[in-house]
Amino acid sequence: MSAAGYIPRLPGRILNMTVYAKGVQMSLVKRKACEPVVVIGGGAAGIMAAGRAGQLGARVVLLEKNKTLGRKLAITGKGRCNITNTGDISDFIKNYPGNGQFLYSSLSMFSNRDLQKLLESLGVPLKIERGGRMFPESDKASDIVEALRQYLAQNSVEVYLEEDVTGICRLENGIFEVETGRELRRAASIIVTTGGKSYPATGSTGDGYKWAAAFGHTIVPLLPALVPLNIREEWVKSLQGLALKNVEVSVYNQDKLLGKEFGEMLFTHFGVSGPVILTLSRLVVKNKSAAQRLKLVINLKPSIAEDILDKRLQRDFEKFQRKQLQNALDELLPKRLIACVISESGLNPEKPVHQITKEERNRLLTTLTALTLTIEGPRSMAEAIITMGGVSLKEVNPKTMESKLINGLYFAGEILDIDGYTGGYNLQEAFSTGYAAGEHAARQYKENCTKS
Repeated sequence: MSAAGYIPRLPGRILNMTVYAKGVQMSLVKRKACEPVVVIGGGAAGIMAAGRAGQLGARVVLLEKNKTLGRKLAITGKGRCNITNTGDISDFIKNYPGNGQFLYSSLSMFSNRDLQKLLESLGVPLKIERGGRMFPESDKASDIVEALRQYLAQNSVEVYLEEDVTGICRLENGIFEVETGRELRRAASIIVTTGGKSYPATGSTGDGYKWAAAFGHTIVPLLPALVPLNIREEWVKSLQGLALKNVEVSVYNQDKLLGKEFGEMLFTHFGVSGPVILTLSRLVVKNKSAAQRLKLVINLKPSIAEDILDKRLQRDFEKFQRKQLQNALDELLPKRLIACVISESGLNPEKPVHQITKEERNRLLTTLTALTLTIEGPRSMAEAIITMGGVSLKEVNPKTMESKLINGLYFAGEILDIDGYTGGYNLQEAFSTGYAAGEHAARQYKENCTKS
């Protein structure tokens, strides 16, 4: 796709996608008499909703405020795009804390297997990595975005780029009017897929919440989800960029265990991040009022029983008995971490190993299995991967994604009060809810056309 937004024709296939950039029509399709389905937001949910509605024969208009489609999708997974997961529906539902059951119908309608088949039909094979995570074989999120653009093209979707929606209203006859900076559009139905408020630089500025609230919908308070954590201890900053694998990380409120995860974490200039931290961040956000009492406890060697780890220390101390303590832990810990562990143990790094007492060894052992950090709170919404909260699910039909308050108004993707853990779950939610919304909006479109 060129910078202007033109989709070239491929051999043996006619692409009827109409793309507009800066108000200039780039190609033509035959317009139908019925008012179209208008999809607002060209991310994962919006593209899927528009493509599915077009596939079923509806005339579809997709409005995107950015210069390109799928801007946030293109940067997910550090540009690799963890598109979905291999789990079954029950596994998926467990990975949406709180509201997973709402997704049963949409996941059944369009599952991870269906998404994989669609992408492979569009020329993007997937591969499986640790934890069932699925990525494009090319490791390029851009390939996913391009394939989805192709999906829109195949199904005659009209795409308008740099088209910023400023307001929506519904007329007495049930027709919607969508106002943009360029014109007033009419729609038989509207699918709002504007995302949340995380990563605002990608265009997710929370516009959809204002429209939903104006139509009477309840907006569950918005909070950052899958977000890094600020840590009080200054020494953490010296470890910036150090990744730890196969560690067990727990969150405590005073002495109460809130949750724990096993996997990989990362030290940063402000605190900690990485998969296990992002998953645990939900507990921190939910207990934000108690943030000053929250502790992060890291077991650096969770796969080794404490008595076995003690014997390992004794063997290392015997082996390096003529060295100073700071030079005797190279086979046990990453080099950058050694000084911090010794310091947190309250030991003298220059003390000869053969002089280390049993009590001092036990203090070191305690630090290795319970390195404790003070959590000051989560980072801002701008650094969160997704948004917690959104349009109340009590007011949305889980089978169709249509509003229970306003006929013809649909919601899909991150704008809904659903958030999942890392591992491909949030993108699958966007695709599944988008698919369901597109399917039912297309049916409504056909009914309207039959009546007209």
